[in-house]
Amino acid sequence: MKNYIGPVLIIIAALLWAFDGLIRRHLYTLPPITIIFFEHLIGLIILSPFIFKYVRETKLEKREWWLTILIAVLSGFLGTLWFTTALGKVQFISVSVVFLLQKLQPIFAITTARIFLKEKLDSKYIKWAVLAFLSAYFVTFPNGIVNLQTGEGTTIAAFYALGAAFAWGSSTTFSKMLLGRVRAEVSTFYRFLFTVILVLPVLFFFGRSSGGNISIPNMSQFGFLALIAVSTGMVALLIYYKGLAKTPVHVSTILELTFPFIAILLDYIVNDTALTSSQWVASFVLVFSIYQIARLRQNLDEQVKLKENQV
Repeated sequence: MKNYIGPVLIIIAALLWAFDGLIRRHLYTLPPITIIFFEHLIGLIILSPFIFKYVRETKLEKREWWLTILIAVLSGFLGTLWFTTALGKVQFISVSVVFLLQKLQPIFAITTARIFLKEKLDSKYIKWAVLAFLSAYFVTFPNGIVNLQTGEGTTIAAFYALGAAFAWGSSTTFSKMLLGRVRAEVSTFYRFLFTVILVLPVLFFFGRSSGGNISIPNMSQFGFLALIAVSTGMVALLIYYKGLAKTPVHVSTILELTFPFIAILLDYIVNDTALTSSQWVASFVLVFSIYQIARLRQNLDEQVKLKENQV
């Protein structure tokens, strides 16, 4: 039974992530920066009592402090900002497309790993990466044709989704560098803490620049923000880390690929939004390409471990 705990936890996290877009759409009247601040603040408040003991016992070195700040900037701030902004433009691009574009994250993760961790890239990776980006184009634009009436809005929304994939994908490399030294719970705590600290002055700046005050959520919106914290946000992240600790990387990657298709199903049931035939074909090609990239990463990790054992 223990062998199934990790995969089950990853599937639960994937199911929660699939609901994220549906929940955030209820917050469309709030500026994205406001959503980011309050969802991380609520998550931090809920999380703190449970892991304060681990945080107090953990002493971070200078390099680890910089990594936690960088992860907060990329994953907590920019990634969430661009993802929320993309979902805010769903009149131009469907929720399904936003989630599918998110699956480009491994490309950015492996690219940054090549830069910062000096991991090698071979011709196979480049081939699958190019195929993934081509299929992502056809996922975004049905039949590969940009509709002139909504094309600009679709392109902007798609770029925000790609920006989020870049931010979250690249932060995976830095998280890997950090998690070798720090518990997942502690890393999650500092990601939320530094995100709140980083976003607060930005929140005040946008409030003043717009000539008004900070947008404060109403009670209903606070309810949805709390729901994000205890489902698709902080809780999903912790569940995923717990599952990943008990599951091989290549298995977890396969399980993660189920969540964009769950999001497509939910988008169809709730919003009656369906992908075209060309988008379905491109979606399967995209997911298959990312799976092949993940396999290359897994083989590389195994080679590194083998060399370390030989030494």
